Amino acid sequence: MSIFDLSGRTALVTGASRGIGRACAVLLARQGARVVLAARNEGLLDEAANEIAASAGEAHVLALDLADHEKIPVAVRQLPKDFAAVDILVNNAGITADNLLARMTLDQWQRVQDVNLTGVFVLTKALVRGMMRRRYGRIVSVSSVAGVVGNAGQANYAASKAGLIGFSKSLARELLSRGITVNVVAPGFIETDMTAAMPEGAGDRFLEQHGLVRLGTVEDIAPAVLYLASEEASYVTGEVLSVSGGMT
Repeated sequence: MSIFDLSGRTALVTGASRGIGRACAVLLARQGARVVLAARNEGLLDEAANEIAASAGEAHVLALDLADHEKIPVAVRQLPKDFAAVDILVNNAGITADNLLARMTLDQWQRVQDVNLTGVFVLTKALVRGMMRRRYGRIVSVSSVAGVVGNAGQANYAASKAGLIGFSKSLARELLSRGITVNVVAPGFIETDMTAAMPEGAGDRFLEQHGLVRLGTVEDIAPAVLYLASEEASYVTGEVLSVSGGMT
């Protein structure tokens, strides 16, 4: 039984339609939080909302494209009253456009930054003022070990995830006196739709290369996010929690 009680709190989770984001949203709802499920695919968001409702949780679906920066503040302002005061923000949504640097196009570089980094900046800015007024907030961003140790063929992705760490550490210092914590979870190789799209055998080669026992699952990541979103983590800010099976 978990000790973390989020009753009365509202959480917004990006990339909540599948993978790590959905696992985080379901777990936060299970602990009592009202959850705003944000992603581009409304059909998959509805499925996640139904899963939460089946366990007597509260969820609201928000169609949100983090690459469309001008629409993000508008979407936040249009949240229904019961979900408008966001206490917990989980910046999870992210994309890849892998290529070796010599072959990487400017578009591949920019698309990844637009979603993974600039989208996080715009959304966090849109929500943090409310947290400051209420003098309470938990901001948890999902980075990657690629942002810590790098990964060949992912210069754009690694740069965006490293930027997310620097952004979070800086914001943590800005908000120290406002009752708002800002932290990062850095997953290793996690079994998701994103990693499933990698070439056959890539996972096995990764395990062998890093001496790992197994690949991670979304259920390994969600509890780390839950802890950082909880009251029990009130004295933890500006930290990067690696959940990578020992990869780093």
